[in-house]
Amino acid sequence: MVFHVMLEYSVVAKRLRKVYRKEEGGFPFRRKSSETIVALDDVDLSVKKGELFGLLGPNGAGKTTLVKILSTIIIPDAGTALVNGHDVLKEPGKVRASIGVVSSGERSLYWRLTARENLEYFARLYKVPDGVARRRISELLSLMGLEDRADELVEKYSGGMRQKLAIARAILHDPEVLLLDEPTLGLDPSFSRSIRVFIREELNRKQGKTILLTTHYMDEADQMCDRVAFINKGRIVAVDSPEKLKAMIGMNEVLKIVVSNLDEKVLTMVRGLPFIEDCGVANAEQDGRTMVRLYMKNVDANIQEVVGVFSKAGCRIFSLSIEKPTLEDVFVKLTGEVLDG
Repeated sequence: MVFHVMLEYSVVAKRLRKVYRKEEGGFPFRRKSSETIVALDDVDLSVKKGELFGLLGPNGAGKTTLVKILSTIIIPDAGTALVNGHDVLKEPGKVRASIGVVSSGERSLYWRLTARENLEYFARLYKVPDGVARRRISELLSLMGLEDRADELVEKYSGGMRQKLAIARAILHDPEVLLLDEPTLGLDPSFSRSIRVFIREELNRKQGKTILLTTHYMDEADQMCDRVAFINKGRIVAVDSPEKLKAMIGMNEVLKIVVSNLDEKVLTMVRGLPFIEDCGVANAEQDGRTMVRLYMKNVDANIQEVVGVFSKAGCRIFSLSIEKPTLEDVFVKLTGEVLDG
């Protein structure tokens, strides 16, 4: 059974648990309090070989904690995890040799070195033979479109260029598994698109690498991932392909309405309309505005009645839009919460 798991899956997590104690007081008087935060609550997860798997959840849901456990940076309080068949507790060296890790806000590069010097340094850490390293560095700089600026200091690079170099650093030793923790966070749209395409087309489809991608960008996961898991408050709440998850909403359309002066009494009236199948406050915006998602059939025939309820209750309507269900709608339906960003 263990051998079968090793053949089929690159990442297997069983009942992983991690609890942190909150800190209180400012520096230098900071101390641990008795209050705890459950970052991971008996998490089970399996990522197939060659799969691009998305882990979706809001900030603080446990995504980064899971990546840190899988990359042997922190130790779980309970549970086990295998990466490429290696136990993260018993064989951390073998795990680290077979993975590449990229984090958001990438700071694992040396900004006072050039891109080429960074890659040469990490090649030595990975024990890549000199001849192989020179060829590999040249290939990666070309692949990332950095060859013309390979000998410039990294401190002169844009955020997108640094993130590309961080990905090059992560795949320098040709690992089987990539752990990408919010790799496009904070990047401008054009760089984000190019990095997403590179991850999906080059690393996953062409090179066949297994990729675990954490994100709270719904469109990113929908476009890129073979399967996704929703994580909320340290627990996995659903796992499936984006298409099957969106099918959970059914054939409903989603009416998204941004209003002000909304209270629970108004929401109760809206929920009581016979054609409303589900309703949730999806996102609190600025200036007292609130976005509400209404899951319903035949929006065109019933939209006037919905608008009438909000208007008669004294709510000001700023915008209306009709959309097909998205992964964000699934998350809201399952958890009653919205992802940040």
